[in-house]
Amino acid sequence: MVQAPPQPLWLQLPHHLALQVTPEQFAALAAVNRELHLERTATGELIVNPPTGGNTGKRNWNIAGELYLWWRNAQEPGEAFDSSTGFELPNGANRSPDAAWVSQTRWDALTPEQQDSFIPLCPDFVVELGSKNDNLKDLRAKMEEYRENGAKLGWLIDPKHKRVEIYRPGQAVEVLENPSHLSGETVLPGFSLSLRRIWA
Repeated sequence: MVQAPPQPLWLQLPHHLALQVTPEQFAALAAVNRELHLERTATGELIVNPPTGGNTGKRNWNIAGELYLWWRNAQEPGEAFDSSTGFELPNGANRSPDAAWVSQTRWDALTPEQQDSFIPLCPDFVVELGSKNDNLKDLRAKMEEYRENGAKLGWLIDPKHKRVEIYRPGQAVEVLENPSHLSGETVLPGFSLSLRRIWA
């Protein structure tokens, strides 16, 4: 008699209960749960982010697409990444920004094995796009974490309030109300993100 395969059970965790995992456990979980957007804090807390809704997915696509076009037209400087890419930050956290870029020098310093796994560095440039279910306090903490771990430029884009927070090393956070464009500054020379489709 052939036995039916076991059916998965869904575990709901209360917000006040944290599930702790080691880096090895996180890698195993991420490998078998590719449909989920998993992250891990520096203290080992597992963060499970479900797939995004349509509007957030559309906005992510526009941001990643604009970053790709800049990268291609600028003779492919460094390496650009979408939201499915995992980074292992110097503080031990595993993060997946909505868009990211790493300079060529830092990318080339990695071994082929490091390039093919969770990338063991903090990107030079990161974007986090808020969705209707995101907690702004948590997103701000994540942006501070990127900055503390070496990001040179970070954008926290909040479509609900048409607001952008810009994070730079050693500077106060700059808040822009309803900007039409964002500049890649000296980190991504010539990159300009139009926010028309993000605010729509």
